[in-house]
Amino acid sequence: MTQRRLGRRDALRISGLSALGAALAACGVQGKAKPGAGASVAPDAVAKFWTGKTKVGHVDFANWPLYMDPKHPELKKFTQETGITVNYKEVIQEMGPWFAKVQPLLAANKPIGFDLMVITNSVQFAQFRDSGFLAPLDHTKLPNFAKNAGPAYAKEAFDPGNVYSVPWASGMTGIAYDETKTKRPITKLADLWDPAFKGKIGMFSDSQELANFGLLKNGINPDKSTQADWDKAAADLKTQKPLVRKYYDQSYIDALGSGEVWITQAWSGDVFQKNVSDGTNFKFVIPEEGGTIWTDNMTIPITAKAPLDAITLIDFFYRPEIAASLASFINYVCPVPSAQQVMVTEANKLTGKDKTAALEVANSELVFPSDDVYSKLHYYVSFDNVADQQSFQKTFEPITLG
Repeated sequence: MTQRRLGRRDALRISGLSALGAALAACGVQGKAKPGAGASVAPDAVAKFWTGKTKVGHVDFANWPLYMDPKHPELKKFTQETGITVNYKEVIQEMGPWFAKVQPLLAANKPIGFDLMVITNSVQFAQFRDSGFLAPLDHTKLPNFAKNAGPAYAKEAFDPGNVYSVPWASGMTGIAYDETKTKRPITKLADLWDPAFKGKIGMFSDSQELANFGLLKNGINPDKSTQADWDKAAADLKTQKPLVRKYYDQSYIDALGSGEVWITQAWSGDVFQKNVSDGTNFKFVIPEEGGTIWTDNMTIPITAKAPLDAITLIDFFYRPEIAASLASFINYVCPVPSAQQVMVTEANKLTGKDKTAALEVANSELVFPSDDVYSKLHYYVSFDNVADQQSFQKTFEPITLG
């Protein structure tokens, strides 16, 4: 199970900030300004796209590796109920290369071979959106989403109102710690600056994740931050540097396990999987000042051959029993809160260790965060252009490299 979570999260990290400049240049996107918080399509765009679309009877679905039970039980049920077959391919490894691969076809208004693709709320999401490569969703065809999606997913900063996307799954960045070492609960970002833990603090080497915590510690929402905010956060992170054991990549979870660090920046799923696989009892908390959330999203390419079949499949995954089935396997944050009770009911039909393990997933706040947790989660720093992105990197990279 650990391999599933680590591989997925690491791919997100690799395809993030460091790839932005190259991807923009390679794809001919010159830092086009992003729409504001009220971003939407023209009033007639939805009708224009969906009018005349008919059922094809087949969906080509592009997703990341290890993001569904290899036996595809949900897809089999979908086909059984609707007659629509699904060709499911784990072909997305990183967002930058995926955008670079499909961009020439989409720019030429040609099909990419897929009717549905799962893309991250990364810089490439903005590239897809701003280039006009994503079909606007017809929400009259998404009744299960309207009924069952968690309220947090209707106000995502990168796609307000879910104009182009709805979530597949999410994850959180917070603090993990070993309470047998810290000797007290950890509740604040300030704890990562506590001299009592000197040499036992882990921070991320990823400049965006690192910057997020510097910004949040100073009461700044990363998604709305400015250069002045970045400078303030960087100065604070520099005061922390003498206390930091190391700026980690994915290896932070092993450092926590070995006792190399006692308290560290962490991704929610890694901690859950570490505890399940190794029998540890590490704690994960979203600090009082806030944490960050990333989301993988179902989208329909503008040139999809079977968009009606694709949107039918999207809505299918918002049925509580289907969302529960998926979450039971992948253990990421589930966007359908009512799936939790379904998972509890199914777990109670089991016995022994199987029941215990199933209930642990169903009752985990790392899979079903509370409203209080959601209220403290923020999206990543947004960039209007390449110059801003480069300035951001110059502000924070020296902290980890110097």
